[in-house]
Amino acid sequence: MANESNKNNLMLMIAVFVLPVLLAYFALKFEWFNEASTNKGELLQPVIEAGGLLNTSQQKWHLLYVIPASCAQSCQNAIYSIKQIYQATGKESDRVSTLFIQTEGSSNDVLSEVLALPGVELIQKSEENVNKVFNNTNINAIFITDTMHNVVLRYPTTANAEEAIMDSRNILADLRKLLKLSRIG
Repeated sequence: MANESNKNNLMLMIAVFVLPVLLAYFALKFEWFNEASTNKGELLQPVIEAGGLLNTSQQKWHLLYVIPASCAQSCQNAIYSIKQIYQATGKESDRVSTLFIQTEGSSNDVLSEVLALPGVELIQKSEENVNKVFNNTNINAIFITDTMHNVVLRYPTTANAEEAIMDSRNILADLRKLLKLSRIG
């Protein structure tokens, strides 16, 4: 009888320790849950190396936007969002800069508005150079670049003002997280 009880205790102990490991293995293998990603933007895999596009030696995080040919409502929302995000960074604003890229096809209508923004840098590049760097990535978006000039996150622009405000909150949340975790820039 004692032998039977010992056998049951041994089986119970094995089940208690092995069963959770097996359940965890199957949960990962069959994707029974969402993976733990906390970024709200689209993580670019692989990152886009934009060192040739950015003519700045500053080791800062950048909010990057390529000014389109016609600045429709989504473009206006993006400019407003970048302004609000930069201001909302507060004491961390010295670690962030806003970069607007103007190509020969970019709209000139918004230049005065862009240049009036705090902490802004306007870079003029050829459309060919911009397309070469961004390759197959849709550039109608706000990008976050790291201190090593790698484009790491992408946030599509939207024409709806309410959605643009919510997107701004997402960009700010990701940017604050990056600034908190980064020791560079």
